[in-house]
Formats: sequence, C-alpha cells, structure tokens
Amino acid sequence: MRKLTTTGLIYLLLAGCSHISKTLPPEITQAQTLEQTTTFSQLKSLPQPMGSIPVSVYSFRDQTGQYKPIANVSSFSTAVTQGASAILVQALSETDWFVPVEREGLQNILTERKIIRAAQESDNNSNQLPPLTTAKIILEGGIISYDSNTKTGGLGAEYFGIGLSELYREDVISIYMRAVDVRTGVVLTSVATTKKVLSVEMRAGFFRYVSYKRLAEAEGGYSNNEPMHICVKQAIEKALVDLINSGIEKGLWSAKRTTLNKSESGHPGKTVEPS
Repeated sequence: MRKLTTTGLIYLLLAGCSHISKTLPPEITQAQTLEQTTTFSQLKSLPQPMGSIPVSVYSFRDQTGQYKPIANVSSFSTAVTQGASAILVQALSETDWFVPVEREGLQNILTERKIIRAAQESDNNSNQLPPLTTAKIILEGGIISYDSNTKTGGLGAEYFGIGLSELYREDVISIYMRAVDVRTGVVLTSVATTKKVLSVEMRAGFFRYVSYKRLAEAEGGYSNNEPMHICVKQAIEKALVDLINSGIEKGLWSAKRTTLNKSESGHPGKTVEPS
C-alpha cells in the first residue's frame, strides 16, 4: 500500500512539473485578430450558394438572465456576453449565403439619412438617396440557457506535507436560431446548438516542518477557463451551419452545382448537387 501511495504521489508530482511554466505570469502581448475556430472552418467549407440572401437581425441577445456565480459576493456581471447580435452579424458577413443588412442600429441610419436630405435640400441638390435594402429573412432567437456546474470533479493526493490536486468544472450554454419569412411570417426552419464551457484548476503545495520552529511552505497553481464569448461565437457559428444545411435539405435555398473530376467521381463530367 505504501509503494502504491508513493508511486501515485510521484506521478502527480511529475504531472505538476510538466505544467510549471503555466504558473509563471505571462508576458504583455499586443492586440491580435481572433483565431479561427473549428466551427468557423465548417462555416467557410459550406458549398457555394446560387445567390446571397439579404437577412436582418434585430435582436439576438442573452435571454438567460444569469449572472456570474461568485461565492459570497453580489455581482451584476452577466454570465454570458451581451454582444451576441454583433457576433451573429459577423458570422453572417463571413459566409456567402447571406448578406446582413443593419437593423440593430437602424435608428442611427435613419437619422443620418435625414441629415443628408436636409443638406441636399439646402444645396438644391436633386440627387436622391437610394432606398434601404430590404431583407427577405429575419433571424430570430438568442442564448436561451446557461447551466453552471453541470459536471464537476477532481483528483488529488498528499503525502508528508507534499500535495497536488486538480479540479474541473463544466458549464453549458444553449442557443436557438430560427429563420422567419418576412412576407408571410412563417418560421422556415429552426435549429438549436449547445457548447460546453470547461474550467480547469491545478494546485501543488509543500508544507512541512524541517526542524524545530522552522517551517517550509510553497504553493503554486494555475487555472484555465474557456472565454465565454468564444464559446458563444462557436455555438452561433455551429447554429448557422446547421441552419444553412437545414434550408438546403428543405429546399428553401439551393447550392451551386459542382462538377467532379473523373478521378473523383469515376465518370467524366459527372454533376452532383452538394449537400
């Protein structure tokens, strides 16, 4: 039993040494562009559409009403990002399937157009402003669920004042998205996605009397938390991928027909409809 305990402690210490660099403070870095996620790659790898569809997003917001869970502290910081509409518009602009038209800041656009008209009238300018682009589809929905501590666990050991522990926590966010026909108000298709948010914490410490009235103590650790807005971004991008694929299956919109090479299809000039 003692050998087993010693072996387990050595294993945990070696595991802690492999992460010792993470306990050191990082260097100051410059601002950089957000890295592309796996879901973004799925969005960009979708087949090309027959044509881009104008869509509008009036509000795609947090509907959970959840605040950050902080022990023994009253916090007014929300658990998830309040900028989901901006994330969705950004994802729409990255794909060739949709052309997002501004609706969240529509009042600002109308105000600017009034200013332009007033300036044109004072200058006797007969040039008319073009009409605003109309949308054929409205995207509705939002972040409808945030469940914290859906799964927790950990592992640790201590022997003669030397200890190591690792804890993890898992949260889940859920997103619903639906496409609504502007002319009829019919919900054309609706999808739902979830994303797990992982948080990991590792600690190691040494606490022991080395001689009479002399105590040696050391402690180190680190935590790794997935950024919530990145998780929301991935869930929105995944929902958009599912929405496009669902529309293709239902015949709501069509993808371009592609021609496969002979080596790929086995038949020269074979034309298939991508799915």
